Amino acid sequence: MSNTYEIYLVSDSTGETLERIFLAIKAQFKNFNYKTHYFSFTRTENQILKIIENSAKNKNSIFLYTIVDNKLAQFLSTECNKKKIPCFGVLGDLILTFSKLLNQEASHIPSGQHVMNEDYYKKIEAIQFTMNHDDGNSLDDIGKSDIILLGVSRTSKTPTSIYLANKGMKISNIPLVNEQSVPEFLKEKPNLTCVVGLTAEPNRLVDLRKNRMQSIKENENKNYIDFEKIKNEIEVSKKLFQKYNWPTIDVTRKSVEETAASILKIHDIFNHNE
Repeated sequence: MSNTYEIYLVSDSTGETLERIFLAIKAQFKNFNYKTHYFSFTRTENQILKIIENSAKNKNSIFLYTIVDNKLAQFLSTECNKKKIPCFGVLGDLILTFSKLLNQEASHIPSGQHVMNEDYYKKIEAIQFTMNHDDGNSLDDIGKSDIILLGVSRTSKTPTSIYLANKGMKISNIPLVNEQSVPEFLKEKPNLTCVVGLTAEPNRLVDLRKNRMQSIKENENKNYIDFEKIKNEIEVSKKLFQKYNWPTIDVTRKSVEETAASILKIHDIFNHNE
């Protein structure tokens, strides 16, 4: 049996960036048994000493950190070296490199990305807009959307919308039943706003819809989970997307993050072609 690694994620902020980086790292290794320990808002040497002291109880400890205070980051690295614990800074070299490229000093202020500035309030506004325009609601002003998502039921419209909203994008999503589901202004001016169609393989949709009905404890709607009817829904939606020249994404084997990345790429192309 392979060893279990104790992964210590130490951050002077929320730790969100560090967690995402570690997830990207561990995804590259099939045989990687690990247990994570999270330490956010770590900003004193005493906090670091306590974390290292606790880690000494475990074998195969590895430290990853995002600490922008150079002195504190060096202290963590030095103390880990004393204990012969592998320790890696995630942002240090990047901040130094950008400092040289931009020819300016970094602020080295923890939680700098969480400052309530214009970008922060823009994101909050985008989230509120997206929640109000979920599942075909508030169609009267969807022209204000950065992106409009169309797709039949269970093609990940809502989770993808929320993910994009957290990146500051105003998203409307509309469930497709037939062409009548599409607002008239989109039919009249199909390229006025960035519209993306979401599709999926019928087999996958059958499973997702069955799970959905079980989770909300509803009696089975035979039409909703019928393979042939779902297959027809998908075919109709694809023809609709093709008719109005809207780009499509098959979400069958994509995570929400992957789908969102593809949508953002389409959005960039749309803006460049305007």
